[in-house]
Amino acid sequence: MISATERREQLKAVYEHARGCTRCPLHQTRTTVVFGSGNADADLMFVGEAPGANEDKLGLPFVGQAGKLLEKLLGEIGLDRSQVFICNTVKCRPPNNRDPHPNEIESCHDYLRSQVELIEPTVICTLGNFATKLLRADTTGISRLHGQEEVRTIGTRAIRLYPLYHPAAALYTPSTLEILRADFHRIPQLIALGAPQQPEVADELPEVADELPEVADELPEVADELPEPDGVQSDLPPAERAGPDELTSAGEPGPAGERAESVTRLSPAAEVIQLDLFSLPPA
Repeated sequence: MISATERREQLKAVYEHARGCTRCPLHQTRTTVVFGSGNADADLMFVGEAPGANEDKLGLPFVGQAGKLLEKLLGEIGLDRSQVFICNTVKCRPPNNRDPHPNEIESCHDYLRSQVELIEPTVICTLGNFATKLLRADTTGISRLHGQEEVRTIGTRAIRLYPLYHPAAALYTPSTLEILRADFHRIPQLIALGAPQQPEVADELPEVADELPEVADELPEVADELPEPDGVQSDLPPAERAGPDELTSAGEPGPAGERAESVTRLSPAAEVIQLDLFSLPPA
């Protein structure tokens, strides 16, 4: 059993590997790798779909209006952003906010699996259709699954998976916001249950700083267009995919395709924030 401090250092090593990743074509168009941020020993983890334009610039997930709503909902259950870990299924922004392609999901899967194994969360909340379908390896839509917890194993870690509507969808629809709020208020109960029984694993985790192996598991092609089984449209309509995280000051989606030249380091603003990217609670 490694300590929280050791797991934090290993998580930083995975981040350093990810920030220079060239496994898929997304590295050619990204500005910044958006690895994730928060408490490296969190009981609660949120997983979204992919970075947007603002996240791509700053290197941090959920920094727009959807992120503000997420923080507000956390406050309602007595938590704040520094106590949880937030990340996405893929770490680089897809061009024009399209859905990630299967090869891009596969290329990033090791990073997400390492995050789960090293942070050791009790509860993982998937935000929206895409993350829910990917982590469940199933095509059932969020409208049927939201607010229903289940035990799943990701890598070597068994967790309580809890699907939620994406905060961006709730910004546009008051009824969705009320559903999201009600589901959110159940999170403390799930955390209080503690982690589910863990599968037997090897005595030590592999050195995550080393070259990560290619994913062997077959991932479902959740990037393909999947109809909602109950006729409810996707929680993120295509016309709003730029969404609240990418609105200009005039309230309109920013120009498609605008980005800085591809780099393998954080932007200056993100370098400052990076000092606190992975935190640990006070001893």
